[in-house]
Amino acid sequence: MLRLSLILHLFIGATLSGVAIVVVLVAGAGSLAVILGAALAGFLAAFPLSHLIARKLSEDDGC
Repeated sequence: MLRLSLILHLFIGATLSGVAIVVVLVAGAGSLAVILGAALAGFLAAFPLSHLIARKLSEDDGC
């Protein structure tokens, strides 16, 4: 399950970071620190989310 969680984190982390950066830029905050903070927040928020999705996918493995 750890392998699946890490693979999911690649996609979920990139998506959440990208969304957070777009939100910050649309809000008008264009400083480097704010953009990097948003990217880091998206990256860190992806860890529990990818673990939850991997757990749900592995539970539903029974066919």
